[in-house]
Amino acid sequence: MAKILFVMTGADHWTLADGHRHPTGFWGEEFAAPYRALTDAGYEVVVATPGGVVPTVDQASLTPDRNGGQQGADAVVALLDETEALHRPINLADVDPADYVAVFYPGGHGPMEDLSGDADSARVITETLTSGRPLALVCHGVAALLATGTPDGGSPLRGYRVTGFTRIEETQAGLADRARWVLQDRLVALGVQFSEGAAWAPYVVVDRNLITGQNPASSARLAATLLERLGRAD
Repeated sequence: MAKILFVMTGADHWTLADGHRHPTGFWGEEFAAPYRALTDAGYEVVVATPGGVVPTVDQASLTPDRNGGQQGADAVVALLDETEALHRPINLADVDPADYVAVFYPGGHGPMEDLSGDADSARVITETLTSGRPLALVCHGVAALLATGTPDGGSPLRGYRVTGFTRIEETQAGLADRARWVLQDRLVALGVQFSEGAAWAPYVVVDRNLITGQNPASSARLAATLLERLGRAD
């Protein structure tokens, strides 16, 4: 069975400008929707985190209003509880990207804390981009691209078209003014061409083998796009 790597945050908080630790982790829907789509299509999902720590779900992502009602919230919670790969992650430092047909990064504010500067994650991203295999990231998971930046201002991502959680969305979520930095601003500084759709609406950008989604609502569309690209590869 072909394997897809989910690289996930190991952080349970996001440090704000005033030093406050905002509780977070990964966003439930951004794991659940792609996981369902990819496993239903016959792929095995392997989860990797920095240090191999069990990832923490952001509790705010499990409420009924974030999941279309109580039934949707219960379905996400049940999937997270029963997914063995999520409870037995491998160490990101041990990952060989060549073992996987694709790599995917869920979001949540957690990646802003750790994956945005993680050297092992940067290696996985760079090697996957170079290989031509699909690399997909959604929402704040796109922050992992920042780790590819070099001291001289270079990055293999320079010139790529991407999207991610926007400044408008971060402002409407109430955290832009409290953050040390905003994802959209840092991506632009990295040298990518940032594109955005309507706030909170599904929006996916594809550039070569890089697939990015703007927000939680983009998770299912991103997974469908990834499956389409994998189908072409087959």
